[in-house]
Amino acid sequence: MGRLGFGVIFAFLALARPVEAGTPVDLALVFAVDVSLSMAEDEAKLQRHGYSAALRDKRIVESIRGGALGRIAVTYIEWSAVNDQRVLVDWHVISDEASADAFADALDKAPFKSGTTTSISAGIDFAVRQIQNSPFSPTRKVIDVSGDGYSDYGRPIGESRQAAIAAGIVINGLPVMDKRPAWREPAPADLDHYYSDNVIGGPGSFYLVIREPHDFDDATLRKMILEIAARQVKGSGRG
Repeated sequence: MGRLGFGVIFAFLALARPVEAGTPVDLALVFAVDVSLSMAEDEAKLQRHGYSAALRDKRIVESIRGGALGRIAVTYIEWSAVNDQRVLVDWHVISDEASADAFADALDKAPFKSGTTTSISAGIDFAVRQIQNSPFSPTRKVIDVSGDGYSDYGRPIGESRQAAIAAGIVINGLPVMDKRPAWREPAPADLDHYYSDNVIGGPGSFYLVIREPHDFDDATLRKMILEIAARQVKGSGRG
């Protein structure tokens, strides 16, 4: 086997190496993505593409390297009904282009499965457990919630939000309010305000709105850079 072959195998083994308990990272970040029935498959895939494209952008790695430790931990989950949450890509430590690409590749290859109802509260509770049970000791903890509707099942969203904040976790939002065909139910006209008042929370929390299909990539990249750098979007935060 040539040197290139050995190099590829070594890189894969390095990425697959188990993480020791208590591993310090600058940020533990959960991408918590809505796949309820109101979120069409094309929109769900646009969301997913937004995250994988952002991770392949060199500006993300530059932001990560600007942290005190130069590494973050990331996981991607999908949520829908009260008892329907799943980890699509488990925790990865991202510190360079290779590890960012590995996460993006895993996300691109994950199968899509549509959910049913919308329980943001259950999605947040599930994301909190992922952080609390992770093998990391993060300086900051963030849940990044994206969705296109109100939380209409499960426990009150305010209870889940406050429990996350009490655990030292910041919740940021990505309300999806894109234009849809006439035969599809539109997202609530005040979804951005709903996210501001009920979903996001914690020091420096913010939301960015998706209004057009091309916004998925741009907003996701901007949001991730802000989260990694711990910068607040003026006028959209909620403490």
